[in-house]
Amino acid sequence: MLRIGSVVLGVADVRRAAAFWGEALGYAPRDGAAEEDWVVLVPADGAAGVQVALGRSVTPPQRHPRVHLDLYAADQEAEVERLTGLGARRVDWDLYPPDPDFVVVEDPDGNRFCVIDSSRS
Repeated sequence: MLRIGSVVLGVADVRRAAAFWGEALGYAPRDGAAEEDWVVLVPADGAAGVQVALGRSVTPPQRHPRVHLDLYAADQEAEVERLTGLGARRVDWDLYPPDPDFVVVEDPDGNRFCVIDSSRS
């Protein structure tokens, strides 16, 4: 039987990405500090949760990524504002459906993810 252990993102600057995703998700480096080329982040409070691993990559982010994170928020707009305050950017997404329940955002490395309005589901 398989299970997902980590979601891995390629980033240009591992330490910068670790700072962003740590603040965004309330995560901390599993082994105490981010290395220059790799870190695994886990929930800082010790709770169970999906690990997020960050590895240095020279591959540019995709405009329409085939795989991405969906982050669920009870107050979508407040979370998007908080994330942009941490260095994320809203994306002018060309594939929005009418009345979307998600906002496309990219982290400081350009990795795109969605903030889903969980109050609508």
